[in-house]
Formats: sequence, C-alpha cells, structure tokens
Amino acid sequence: MSQDDVLPENTDNLDDLDTLSGDVENAVDPTRAQFEEVSKKADEHWEKFLRTQAELENIKRRSEKDLQNAHKFGLEKFARELLPVADSLELGLAVEASEADEVKKLKEGMELTLKQLLDALAKFNVHVVDPLGQKFNPDLHQAMAMQPTDDAEPNTVIKVFQKGYVINDRLLRPAMVVLAQSI
Repeated sequence: MSQDDVLPENTDNLDDLDTLSGDVENAVDPTRAQFEEVSKKADEHWEKFLRTQAELENIKRRSEKDLQNAHKFGLEKFARELLPVADSLELGLAVEASEADEVKKLKEGMELTLKQLLDALAKFNVHVVDPLGQKFNPDLHQAMAMQPTDDAEPNTVIKVFQKGYVINDRLLRPAMVVLAQSI
C-alpha cells in the first residue's frame, strides 16, 4: 500500500483539523492567562483580608487596653486634686500645739479626717509613698537636698518634706525627700 492510499483524498478536512486544533490551543492560552490573573488577584485580596483582620484584632486589643487604663487611672486627676488637702491636714497635725482640751479635740478631728481621706483614696488604689529610712528610688522619690550624717547610710531618705502617692502602681506624685550624705 502506498502513502497515497493511506491519506484521504480530501485534505481539506485535515487542514480544518489543524486549524481547529490551533484554535483550541489559542483559546486555552487566553483562558489559562485569565485564570492565572484571576488567581493572582484572589491571592492579593486574600492577603489584604488577612492584613485587615490582623489590624482589626490589634485595634480591638488596643481599645480594650485603653478602656482598662481609663477605668484604672480615671480618678488620677481627681486624686491629684485631693493630695494638697491631705498635705494640709498632715502639716496641721505636725504643728506643736498647746495641751488644751480644745486643741486636743481639734487635733483628733484632723487625724480622723486625714485617716478617712487616706482610706477613701486607698479604696481607689491610691496609696501613700512614705520613704523615711528607705534607700533613694528615683522612680518614686524626688531628692530636694543632701545632708551629711553618720546616722544613716548614704543615699538613704532621712527626712520627707512631702509624701508621694501612687495610683495602681503608677506614680501620681513623687515624695520630696532629703538624702543622707556620707561625711
């Protein structure tokens, strides 16, 4: 059998088949390119979604922390305004007074008023920093002066001009102190 016998007489159908095969490949290539483009965009959108979700979680955590701090330190300004009242009561109690009954009763009343004020502040986690005899702590104390002495170790608080206060372990006002200095 010859080659001519195997090949069909009408070769136009083969040309149509080649053309059809080329059309299918050409049709697949743009579809594949479109698929890759759509897939790439889908990946980009997924990344944006993940970043946005992470950002929302961060905002939520920051908001919760800010709210907790607002509850925790919301009374800070109010407490700061009450500190001079406590200072005045303490100064009044420190004054040497006569031993008259009226003066004793006045002094007792001031002591009770100061105790009530400090108890009320303590209910809201405002606590006194009274560092007398302690080592100097720059986070809680403000050194006003240094005084030479043999009675205490250097950098120890030997006198407190004004007590300090903390609210929820955050400094509200430093204690103003005099430190011991070696001779």
